[in-house]
Amino acid sequence: MSLRQYLTSRVFFVQILIAAAIIAVLGYLFMHWLTFTTDHGHEIAVPNLSKLTEEQVENKLDELDLDYVLLDSVDYRSEFPKFSVVEQDPLPGTMVKVGRKIYIKINASGFSSVRIPDLIEKTYREAVPTLKALGLEEGTITYIPNLGKDMVLEMRLKGRNLKVGDRVLKASKIDLVLGDGKATYVDDSQATDSTAVPATETPKDEQ
Repeated sequence: MSLRQYLTSRVFFVQILIAAAIIAVLGYLFMHWLTFTTDHGHEIAVPNLSKLTEEQVENKLDELDLDYVLLDSVDYRSEFPKFSVVEQDPLPGTMVKVGRKIYIKINASGFSSVRIPDLIEKTYREAVPTLKALGLEEGTITYIPNLGKDMVLEMRLKGRNLKVGDRVLKASKIDLVLGDGKATYVDDSQATDSTAVPATETPKDEQ
């Protein structure tokens, strides 16, 4: 039988069908095995770990066959307990597979300190962003007579005057004393001498 006759024979087509069936079965078995080994369809919702301690996180994730990795601590946030979870990845509610690692960041034990920047004679618009960049907050604004409108003249913390370089805790509220731009001054050349005796006119009948 020639090659041409073989390629057009019934035996060849039967063998092709058998080979295709074997490939289909093997493909099905492979996908089934892959699904089983990767736990496809068996996923867990990530719990909310916010404000939990590291020990509480470990216990909670162990119950769900999940793991965690502590990345770092973050600057103290007063709305979270000390040493509690502030951030997590993946976020709560995310569906993950068994054994997935949850990355967390822990709140610091307290506020760190920063140095007071030089804001004297800076404008209010310049001062506020500088304070926020350092983790400080804007406090009470007071105006006093001064030609420099909205110019920072003093910095205070709870009534105490601050100097450049003083250390304060982050999140402190810094009160600012600003110029109102309404101060005036007296020109000495136009000032009147209060001790001078006013000149009197000589009566016409005495001339």
